[in-house]
Amino acid sequence: MLTHPVLTQRFSPKRLISACLIGSALMAGNAVAETTINLGYNGAPDPDKNAVHVFATNLKELVEEKTDNQIQLELYPNSSLGEEQERMEQTMSTPMLNVASFAGVSPLVDEIFVSAIPFLFDDFAAARTFFDEGEYWQEVSAALKERAGIDMLTVVEEGGFLAFTNDEKPISHPDDFEGLRLRAMDPSQVALYEAFGASGTPIPWTETYMALRTGVADGQMNPPMYIILGSLYEVQDYLTLANIQYSNQFLVGNSEMIAGWDDELRDAFQEAVAEANQNAREHNEEQVDSRIAYLEEQGMEVIRPSEEELTAFREIGQPAYLEWLEERDIDQRWIDMALEDAGMSDLLD
Repeated sequence: MLTHPVLTQRFSPKRLISACLIGSALMAGNAVAETTINLGYNGAPDPDKNAVHVFATNLKELVEEKTDNQIQLELYPNSSLGEEQERMEQTMSTPMLNVASFAGVSPLVDEIFVSAIPFLFDDFAAARTFFDEGEYWQEVSAALKERAGIDMLTVVEEGGFLAFTNDEKPISHPDDFEGLRLRAMDPSQVALYEAFGASGTPIPWTETYMALRTGVADGQMNPPMYIILGSLYEVQDYLTLANIQYSNQFLVGNSEMIAGWDDELRDAFQEAVAEANQNAREHNEEQVDSRIAYLEEQGMEVIRPSEEELTAFREIGQPAYLEWLEERDIDQRWIDMALEDAGMSDLLD
């Protein structure tokens, strides 16, 4: 399992120096009037396509309003501060905020992969309760702070549950994956693809469109929002709504920065985070059906697996994924906590 020093060694020294220069003037630890904090995230600054951008812009407004402009946010969309691990390095080293995916958090807290067990949640409400109230997620947050000096501030929805796309054939059953090559966000997705008979290759989000266009990969897995954001409908013919995993990212921040604020400022900031996240949840849930309809309008064939076919995905995907977690030497207590929090303790029998 990687700890803070090991992870830092894996990153570019030039990035580390650059990141330190970005915020070195702010590291005194105490908030001052009109402190500007960088917020980096993936995807274009397009409110119609990027749910994370909608969240970020709303957060900026609320933070500045509730802190009376003592904290101002500078937004950096499109991975302009670097890819996932580079931004996490900066978050460890400098006073900044970051919306990270599993690819950014998992090198620091490998146990986060437990929250991606297939079919862990039936709907949005179940997922939100899991992350807002569950013991497992509290432990993940504590581990991130202890190992990396990063606060887990909230879980940000990307706009729906994960769906499969490809340009080879309609997929409605795990057997249909045989022989396909799929883009993966991280090792957990590779493991899932392999369980279904496909192969997976980790490819950064910024390279996904070209990989699909040139045939490096036949397909990928993302919520409808990201499929629209990346214009993947231009190079993918089939959309399978298997709803296999909840689609989320994570707002994180430098722990030293947050601890350096006085109680009033910290409370105002946290209030802004909570309100922005609630607004984002309402917006995302309202957009799910319209996003799928948009992809249909762009020519994608939408496949909605039957209950029997979804059962097949579950019966193959869950055991294979749990075995993969064990192979990563993730302590069983993390899996037990997560399954208990999700009301799925029967999988422990």
